Amino acid sequence: MEHIQYPNESAEYRAARNALLDDEIALRAQIEAVAAKRRALPPGGEVPEDYVFEWIGKTSMPEKVRMSELFGPHDTLILYSFMYGPERELPCPGCTHLLDGIEGAARHIGERAALHIVAKSPIARLAAWAHERGWEHLSLLSTAGNSYDADYFGDTSKFSKGMRTQHRVPDGDNWDETIFNVFRKKNGAIRHFWGSEMSFAPPASNQHHRAGDLADPLWGLLDMTPEGRGDFFPKVNYD
Repeated sequence: MEHIQYPNESAEYRAARNALLDDEIALRAQIEAVAAKRRALPPGGEVPEDYVFEWIGKTSMPEKVRMSELFGPHDTLILYSFMYGPERELPCPGCTHLLDGIEGAARHIGERAALHIVAKSPIARLAAWAHERGWEHLSLLSTAGNSYDADYFGDTSKFSKGMRTQHRVPDGDNWDETIFNVFRKKNGAIRHFWGSEMSFAPPASNQHHRAGDLADPLWGLLDMTPEGRGDFFPKVNYD
């Protein structure tokens, strides 16, 4: 196919690049086909309760807020489970770098859907971390005291025995997990729409699960480079 050419490139490079472009176009079509199947999912299960979260409200003081209130003017709610429970000295570096990227998108997503970040730590601790990190557009909520994480796999407490074995969760032990969950409100009822369940699918050999890659600019940028991702994994801080 006819396409652009860069200065001084060889015929060998252009032939290989055009073949790769065919694959990239096919991948684009596959991504859209998967998104269409996602949009066509039948109604998910009704949320078992109107969970109560804690957040820093307009008064700059901790306030209680119900899940039904988080939608704001929208019918769609995205909740991301952030691995920063009270037992962690620092939050998960994978979650943190992802939220660094989503921080920029958060000012735009609110035009189409509600987005909130949930974690098990007390709200004051979450607010302090957001301030330290420079997150000005992300809305953080504390799940301390409710069962949202357990019910929607923001932790391992309701993993089946098989999942506990697969993910090496010892009996009697649990920890927080990363997952996106999307909810829809219609006719007064809130139903689960979709979750990033690939977080818990067996990963390909020598790969991270990649469940949140489509929302993660870091990995997309590294995939453009000659070195690729390699064995790099982000840190909370680089000293």
